[in-house]
Amino acid sequence: MDSRPHPEHAGPRSPCAEAARTGSIAARSYRRILAAVPDSRSAVPARLKLLPLLICGVAHGQVVRAAEPQAAEDVLAAPMVVTGAYAPVSSFDLPFSIDTVQQPQLGDGQLGVNASEVLQRVPGLVVQNRQNYAQDLQISSRGYGARSAFGIRGLKLLSDGIPASTPDGQGQAATLNLDVADRIEVLRGPASTLYGSNSGGVIQMFSRDGYGPPKVGAESTIGSDGFNKNHLYAEGGTDQAGFLLDASRMDTDGYRDHSAARRDQTFAKLNFKPDEDSRMALIYSSLEQNNTQDPLGQTWDAYQHDPRSVAPAAELYNTRKSIDHQQLGMNYERYVGDATLQFNLYAGQRSVVQYLSIPRGVVSNAQRGGGVVDFDREFHGGTLRWIQPVHGVPGELTVTTGVDYDRSEDDRKGFQNFSGDQLGVKGELRRNENDIATSLDPYVQARWELGNWTVDAGLRHSTMKMEVDDHYLANGDSSGSKKYQQNTPSLSVMYAFTPQLHGYVSAGKGFETPTQAEMAYAPGLTESFNFGLDPATSTQYEIGLKAKVAGNTRINAAIFDIRTDDEIVVASSTGGRTSYQNAGKTLRRGFELGVQSDLSEHWQANLAYTRLDATYDEDFVESGSTIEKGNHLPGVPGSSLFGELVWKPQDGISMGVEGQYRSKVYVEDSNENKPAPSYAVFNWRTRFEQHVGPWTFHQLVRLDNLLDRQYVGSVIVGDSNGRYYEAAPGRSWYAGAGLEYRFD
Repeated sequence: MDSRPHPEHAGPRSPCAEAARTGSIAARSYRRILAAVPDSRSAVPARLKLLPLLICGVAHGQVVRAAEPQAAEDVLAAPMVVTGAYAPVSSFDLPFSIDTVQQPQLGDGQLGVNASEVLQRVPGLVVQNRQNYAQDLQISSRGYGARSAFGIRGLKLLSDGIPASTPDGQGQAATLNLDVADRIEVLRGPASTLYGSNSGGVIQMFSRDGYGPPKVGAESTIGSDGFNKNHLYAEGGTDQAGFLLDASRMDTDGYRDHSAARRDQTFAKLNFKPDEDSRMALIYSSLEQNNTQDPLGQTWDAYQHDPRSVAPAAELYNTRKSIDHQQLGMNYERYVGDATLQFNLYAGQRSVVQYLSIPRGVVSNAQRGGGVVDFDREFHGGTLRWIQPVHGVPGELTVTTGVDYDRSEDDRKGFQNFSGDQLGVKGELRRNENDIATSLDPYVQARWELGNWTVDAGLRHSTMKMEVDDHYLANGDSSGSKKYQQNTPSLSVMYAFTPQLHGYVSAGKGFETPTQAEMAYAPGLTESFNFGLDPATSTQYEIGLKAKVAGNTRINAAIFDIRTDDEIVVASSTGGRTSYQNAGKTLRRGFELGVQSDLSEHWQANLAYTRLDATYDEDFVESGSTIEKGNHLPGVPGSSLFGELVWKPQDGISMGVEGQYRSKVYVEDSNENKPAPSYAVFNWRTRFEQHVGPWTFHQLVRLDNLLDRQYVGSVIVGDSNGRYYEAAPGRSWYAGAGLEYRFD
């Protein structure tokens, strides 16, 4: 399916885009707005401005039907997005960096397992599959998040408007279910600071609404290293109601030794209209991974000797992780005159048990915390937002006010990872505490269109409080609390030089609070939380151009400058425990380029290039050694390039070649250890589809790393054991087939 609106007409903006901005606006998606507009509205004078949306929906009804076969894509029809503006706006008309990965890219020959399959096409992002399902993906944006040894930090993750990040900024990409994704929006730069404690940006996934005649489907995919994925789904609906049900199981033996995993995911969504002026969606999702093996990192010598090798400690202590994650959410929106009320609630629980390889004899295992992490998390929150067009002023002014509330509570325990002579089991209790993270963020944002000028401005006041109630007092009392507060303003201005050329400047303040994991251990041997950590604050600037060229090409280019104070870095790492500190100043400067082009009726090309110079801007001391100004931030490649060429000779056939290049990556702050070398890899994919009456059949074949290149796919920044490197697979194959039945 194609979620893009119809191609823009002459003039700086399309009629549909104008209608989306001037009418009663729903922030879920452009498709939802079209589906939610009742015919009766055109008879109400106060709502006459909704009529263009209805007309566009009727004329281009295929864009609201996820089940319809996709029409030929027009790259000049920039997709409608809501991230950054809260109301649907063409991404071409927004004065900041935002990209969208649409359903054609999400489903064209991809496995639907990891976000790394599709997000690599977004400039500014570095997305690496660790080949380690116990530690999730490694995602960084403009250098933020590259240091995270597990999970995502520095970026805010959202799914259907519901956070996939905790209030302290720790996120889990695995909870984004690609099988149900309609699109993924990626916001970077100064405007992203309006989303709170994240300096790198926002990644927001939107699931499909069930639409069209009911259908059921199944597919199965097998591949290298014991990969096997089975997937079942059902969906359908009308303008009044729709549903989507999805379940999948993925198994893999893993490329490296001791890296087997099983992942079960379920998803259910019911969307309906309680009345003619409102719309509601109920969403349930779950993720389960039991006893996912963790191969740990590799030393350089071990990687060179055998890329599949595993650290002896991983097998000795049977390092592994189990996850049980369940979440329920509700999205509600209501038209009130020409304004829109948006409200969402969510709640869930997450249980994690992780067996680490901390040696039995070290203090951190025998007396402090232990080598087994065991926590049960309950989380909930909500958003209340009001979108109000302002009349009586020149041009078109829309003001959005809202407040976000999020809370997570961890019942956290730690055990020794041994009992007597038996290793890799739960031993004696060494930690027992209750950790609570709470955030409350009111904000206001205005969008003003005046002739060829567009101004976006906003202000958010973020408050995050971390509370610790220590119940294990044999090694001291770690109880305490700390509150972080920060105002994050943002201002962006765009000028339409021509209907096909827009330029903009953007500036904003951002901040990142320490995560619970970064605060868990104070420097030295004192058993305490590191309440001395301050948030990292940043000042960000961006200049960009958005152009449509030759009737078939869209180009986005941006230059950015980011200066960060109190960057959070490693203070020391000993005995399997890492403590953190604020390291003064860092500097990030770079260039991003994204190109999408319809070369001909049957050929499409995409390119994403990032050049980033990320360095420390003043000296600091780490583990007794001086890290000098000018050293490169670890985990951040200087250059990243993704290219794709797609051939669609006829309906139902698609073939694509992908190429990816990464320059060398430093692995720790001194830049003295062996950097992960640069590499270039190529992938090939093809997908076939056939229609026979109510049946649809499809097949896919993928070959990854065509040239069988040996390379380091990701790094573990600052690993205390020198195990910085994580090998990527060699040449890998995947083949799958599926069928679908439609009840017309």
